[in-house]
Amino acid sequence: MYLHKIDDWDDAYSNGIHIAGGNDYPARWENAAAAFRARLAADGRAELDLAYGAGERHRLDLFHPEGKAKGLVVIVHGGYWLAFDKSYWSHLAEGALSHGYAVALPSYTLCPAVRIGTIVREVATAVERAAERIEGPIRLTGHSAGGHLVTRMICAESPLSPDIRARIARTVSISGLHDLRPLMKTSMNAELALDDREALAESPALQAPMPGANLVCWVGGAERSEFLRQSALLANVWTGLGAATALMAEPDRHHFNIIDGLTDGRHPLVKTLLAD
Repeated sequence: MYLHKIDDWDDAYSNGIHIAGGNDYPARWENAAAAFRARLAADGRAELDLAYGAGERHRLDLFHPEGKAKGLVVIVHGGYWLAFDKSYWSHLAEGALSHGYAVALPSYTLCPAVRIGTIVREVATAVERAAERIEGPIRLTGHSAGGHLVTRMICAESPLSPDIRARIARTVSISGLHDLRPLMKTSMNAELALDDREALAESPALQAPMPGANLVCWVGGAERSEFLRQSALLANVWTGLGAATALMAEPDRHHFNIIDGLTDGRHPLVKTLLAD
């Protein structure tokens, strides 16, 4: 029998230092996203900086496919609720667009300016505003903290309206964080300000899924063990609570390149997100 105990929680949730060339990824994402936005804007298929609220970061970009959209995909970015905005991730819309879906990417206010519970409500408002513009089924996906935020949308205690919940066909959490309690043990919590009450209230793994929830937890096979555990946890718990769930560990992918599949309409990640 092997007993596993985590003593260094900062290391357990650190990614870049364990990935070769990890520091290079943000600039790579930013450049790819800017090129993608320029191309879609030139084609007249990009609506940028649409307001969904009064805050400075209450903005979303909406990309349109060629022809009438089959539905809406919402991609929510990660960064531990502390970093990044929509401008780093535009290129991730490519795969869903190639299948005829419109794609929305929202920014949201970051900690420590607000608490995670406030971010949850901001993302819900962004989803609602994008859904007002695009008819049809809604598919949610997000990476890391974004995986937390999209699964929080399909909890029984969701901030989304009943009409929008009814339109959500599938949610794919990519390397998501579904139990927030371990984050309280990291140095990040000086800015996240998580306490027991909020960790319990905002952890999807500690809530029931909404009726009809359809969830895939997608994670890289080469990720840190905590991300593998967090993905398996939610898929397991929600299966026992009546949701349709699946767990996929994509071989050889780490926390930074696991999202690359969203750029390719032929990739299993995109096919899974859009499957009926």
